[in-house]
Amino acid sequence: MKFKLFLSASFISTFLWSCSGDQKPVDLTAKANNKNTHYQIGDVTEKSLSTSTRLPGQLKPYNEVYLFPKINGFVKKIYVDRGSIVKKGQLLLTLEAPEMQSQYQAANSRYLQTQETAAASKEKYQRLKEASREPGSVSPLDLDNASARMKADQAIAASERSNVASVRTMQGYLNITAPFDGMIVQRNVSPGALVAPGKATDQPMLVLQDIKKLRLEVYIPEDYVDKVDLTKPVDFTFNAMPGQQHTAKISRSANALGSMRSEAIEIDVQNANDQFKPGMYAEVRIPMTSGAKSLLIPTSAIVRSTERKYVVALRDGKAHLIDVKNGLASHDSTEVFGELKPGEKIILNARDNIEEGDVIN
Repeated sequence: MKFKLFLSASFISTFLWSCSGDQKPVDLTAKANNKNTHYQIGDVTEKSLSTSTRLPGQLKPYNEVYLFPKINGFVKKIYVDRGSIVKKGQLLLTLEAPEMQSQYQAANSRYLQTQETAAASKEKYQRLKEASREPGSVSPLDLDNASARMKADQAIAASERSNVASVRTMQGYLNITAPFDGMIVQRNVSPGALVAPGKATDQPMLVLQDIKKLRLEVYIPEDYVDKVDLTKPVDFTFNAMPGQQHTAKISRSANALGSMRSEAIEIDVQNANDQFKPGMYAEVRIPMTSGAKSLLIPTSAIVRSTERKYVVALRDGKAHLIDVKNGLASHDSTEVFGELKPGEKIILNARDNIEEGDVIN
């Protein structure tokens, strides 16, 4: 028992001696709270944009049409199939609708009947007019009534004639012809199928594409739409044909931004040898307007978080968080858009532990 008391007393005295020395407690948080060390500083530079930028593009047919029936009917005969080359006005398929023939016969019968009635009214009027030359033989009222009856019967006959022409036009819808030269790329019906006019979302009977000339569609981001040089030729290569570079001019632009905040431009691509296919992807080098200036910063200066993208600028020795949007990028620098000025100092390799207004030495 005495031995245990002696050890306890020795331990307490040793502890008190160490605390009474010159050593002070180490502040382990000082290094974590120090925000003024190990920061590399860079500059915001203003340079001319690259002479071009590379963007993805996709080939689309110059003309494309989904062929739907205009009236209800059954497919009688199909003269083409997938891959068929057709000419404008060529008969593609025929429909049959037995009720259409009955409608035509009924309309034609009514027209013949009204035509005979109109002819009889006209003859009666002419006879009364001849008789009216003898004073007192025909009442003026009877002559006026005969004239009105003749005109009414002629109007009814003209209406029935228009009705016959309308039914004949409807019969013409039973023959589906090609609206332009091209290739059938889809066939979705067979003989005997019941077809009816549908919506754009319904499945068409045939799909016709003009592939002798294609449209290479490219979407220009909003930040570059005013910098694209529409007068210079563009170079493009297809992913399916590496190493083959092609050159053409920009044919047209939408002059409006779409839902993706980008402007569509189109490049006409001749395809006389059918070497290109609609749907092929390409890498397009778009020329930019010479002399355009842009703000460039080192890529490592951009801080990305789940909520924002920003850089830390040094102004009067304090940190300011400036929101930016990315533009063109190279191997070591990135074009940015934001409230920055040329020559302004920014922190490289910044982290999200830096807060607005922190003093940076």
